[in-house]
Amino acid sequence: MQFTAVFRKTPEGYIGFVEELPGANTQGSTLEEARSNLAEAVELVLEANRALSEESMQGQEVIREPLVLADE
Repeated sequence: MQFTAVFRKTPEGYIGFVEELPGANTQGSTLEEARSNLAEAVELVLEANRALSEESMQGQEVIREPLVLADE
């Protein structure tokens, strides 16, 4: 799976977000810093979503399995 990172130059540096993942956004004084920060933001958003999902399903019988999306 691949995400699309979008970066925009600002007077302070760069802002970035991931088109496919609402909530994954960041900023940095350089493009490299913004890229690194965005990768960390994606990890944090996915981690938070997993925790919320586990909490909402607590005590319920569910099936969890890996989902791999192949390139088209």
